Amino acid sequence: MTPSILWFRRDLRLGDHPALLAAAADGPVLPLFVLDPVLWGASGDVRRAFLLRTLRALDADLRRHGPGLVVRAGRPETVLPALVAEVGARAVHVSADFAPYGAARDARVEEALGELPLVRTGSPYAIAPGRVLTGAGKPYQVFTPFHRAWVEHGWRPPAASDPAAVEWVGAPGDELPDEPDVSAVDLPEPGEAAALARWDAWRGTAYDDVRDRPDLDATSRLSPDLRWGTIHPRTVLADLDARNPHAATFRKELAWREFYAHVLHHWPASAREYFRPELRGLPYITGAELRRRLDAWTAGRTGYPIVDAGMRQLLAEGWMHNRVRMIVASFLVKDLHVEWQHGARHFMTHLVDGDLASNQHNWQWVAGCGTDAAPYFRVFNPTTQAKKFDPDGAYVRRWVPELADPDQGGYPEPIVDHAEQRAATLEAYQLLRRHG
Repeated sequence: MTPSILWFRRDLRLGDHPALLAAAADGPVLPLFVLDPVLWGASGDVRRAFLLRTLRALDADLRRHGPGLVVRAGRPETVLPALVAEVGARAVHVSADFAPYGAARDARVEEALGELPLVRTGSPYAIAPGRVLTGAGKPYQVFTPFHRAWVEHGWRPPAASDPAAVEWVGAPGDELPDEPDVSAVDLPEPGEAAALARWDAWRGTAYDDVRDRPDLDATSRLSPDLRWGTIHPRTVLADLDARNPHAATFRKELAWREFYAHVLHHWPASAREYFRPELRGLPYITGAELRRRLDAWTAGRTGYPIVDAGMRQLLAEGWMHNRVRMIVASFLVKDLHVEWQHGARHFMTHLVDGDLASNQHNWQWVAGCGTDAAPYFRVFNPTTQAKKFDPDGAYVRRWVPELADPDQGGYPEPIVDHAEQRAATLEAYQLLRRHG
């Protein structure tokens, strides 16, 4: 029998994999990953390194059942038709991609394949973008009604994909590129087994009590796994204990991820542009002062300990606690008056879990120009935030050790006065609202 090609993208696992089930139903399966130069070039070194490690983990899992993962480098619309002709494939199976680039790429591949089907089954989400709509058939722009409709819609149980029952076949492939040097970054263990182990170890945590405390380091740390699909959100949702009072809160965090994918799907320009264009007129600094402030912020040298701790954690781990992400983002936009795109770009360069939909729209939320926009008067006070969520200073001491050891010295004075900058931000918002 001729094989079907299973083209892996953001679904780098073998369990709970609907597209794998669909491909295996056709007969033998050839597992493929296409190293797309467009996506590779747009990624930072941290994400490239973690992807390579995850691909090696997937290859090792596949080799327990067959020849292993086939890697081909090049534009997918060229690679796929060539491989189809080479092995006589009967179909190409994928998990659907709803992001702007991914959807356009798949359309090009579909056209290049001609009559050979590109079969989309499943997606990286519990509910695919586009399925949860208002009663009028319109996309939601506000999270709360989206979340209510998302819960009411429900999701399917995990797919019972069994890699041991699949007839895997191989083909010649390209070598993976050398891993960039990220030896200074403490990346998580890659692969499906590691993702499932993280979830199993964490799932009983009292999430409501710890989720805003960076000093406790007690969040699930599943964001890189969800980003690369080494675990599916449906697996997590099915495993949440309905009797656990913290399950609803964690489920809502998964819904935020799905909401932002929904927003990006319906408003693809929001990846780069203001969702609320009327706020484009706010004043932001430019030139040499922009560079000075941005450099201090990215290096964790602003003189505000909770901000600097977060920025240093990002450089050291390719990850940052979500509460701290909000604090550092607010500080950049509303204290340093740097436009949100600069911060979003830095995060996407350094985050191992960098996800376009979640990253860009969370930045817009903080900047007050996105969906569910934070009201214009919400300006995070870094000092009070630290007192509330890092009450003993453990998080700050870990990442800003010179504060704990006066002999080290060299910690900078605050780059700006928070009270003054908050007042300037509120005045700018008020002027914009009055005059447009």
